[in-house]
Amino acid sequence: MSPNHASQGTTLALFCKVVDNYGDIGICWRLARQLTTEHGVAVSLWVDELRSFRRLCSHVDIDAEVQEIDGVTVRHWRTQEGVFSTGDVADIVIEFFACDPPPGYVAAMAKCDPRPVWFNLEGLSAEEWVEGCHALPSMHPRLPLTKYFFFPGFTSKTGGLLHESGLEEERRKFQADAGAVSAFLAQFGARSEEIASLKTSLFCYPHAPVPALFDMWQNGAQAVTCFVPEGVAAESVEAFLGAPAKPGAVHTRGALTVRVLPFVPQPEYDKLLWSCDINFVRGEDSFVRAQWAGRPFVWHIYPQDKDLHHVKLRAFLQRYCPDIDSLSAFSMRWNEVQASDVEERAGWQGMWMQLQADFPKITARSNEWQAKVLANGDLTSNLLNFADSLRSLNSENKV
Repeated sequence: MSPNHASQGTTLALFCKVVDNYGDIGICWRLARQLTTEHGVAVSLWVDELRSFRRLCSHVDIDAEVQEIDGVTVRHWRTQEGVFSTGDVADIVIEFFACDPPPGYVAAMAKCDPRPVWFNLEGLSAEEWVEGCHALPSMHPRLPLTKYFFFPGFTSKTGGLLHESGLEEERRKFQADAGAVSAFLAQFGARSEEIASLKTSLFCYPHAPVPALFDMWQNGAQAVTCFVPEGVAAESVEAFLGAPAKPGAVHTRGALTVRVLPFVPQPEYDKLLWSCDINFVRGEDSFVRAQWAGRPFVWHIYPQDKDLHHVKLRAFLQRYCPDIDSLSAFSMRWNEVQASDVEERAGWQGMWMQLQADFPKITARSNEWQAKVLANGDLTSNLLNFADSLRSLNSENKV
């Protein structure tokens, strides 16, 4: 894709604090790469924790203060201290999830003429209140600066979702090539019988009811292979394996085979999602990528106090599958929402059978959903367009 002309030559600073290991840096790394490769923006990605970053991108040097990876300047953000000049400030400044850039950097922003466009890139939610908060300004309490809230989302009144321009074509081509799918899984040691089975990927938080899931699958009538990245649900996976959950570890019990994979770069993780019949994902980054995979998925949402995450989960399910009860019910059970009496009687096995019977319906819904969400534009383009409009407005106000 040719760069957005208005964005060519633009500099952008993206500040990221790693909170939940992979989600924060995963989103910021995808955004940084797309800004660079598709829009010609010169991106500096400030990251406070490089070890998690390296698990997603093997080129990261955890000891380097500054390094360039895939055209992005990566800076190790070690401290909130430091003195910055106006020459250090980018045209666009993004703080991910209100992580607060260094005070010295913000002070330098206030001295710039013109001042940079400043965004707080918020977390993803399907709740209705997001539409009312998207693009709202927030004046700095002391400095002549305005920060704008930018919310990703699922409607035209939000910022959209991260989606690279060639992603859909690449995904369809890959999924249509059975040989490519087999070769991809075989590189992790998957045997022919695993590739022929019902394939699942598992990426969840430690408290997920994985033992119940494994017990259901191993006692079922259908062969199931579960691909699990190293470190995910480690206690449950090791209990099933009877051995350390290291990459390459594999064990079959009953109808279930569990295979441990290494962490892979993000494009390879996308292919894992494309290769499986159903994906269990977590947080925000893998959640969004599962939506682009065109396959059924179950979301393990990041837990919040007072079970506020259940409200967030319900809001998404109401948008995504209001008429597919099996997916809603299984998703709620996976997130340990109190089951109804009917669901309790059905048990995990009954709910799974109902969900699996609806796979064709869910796949059709996935295709409809993709078209609907992409009609709103992708997050990166929407963000840059909004930044351009703000800069134009600032120029007009100065005349």
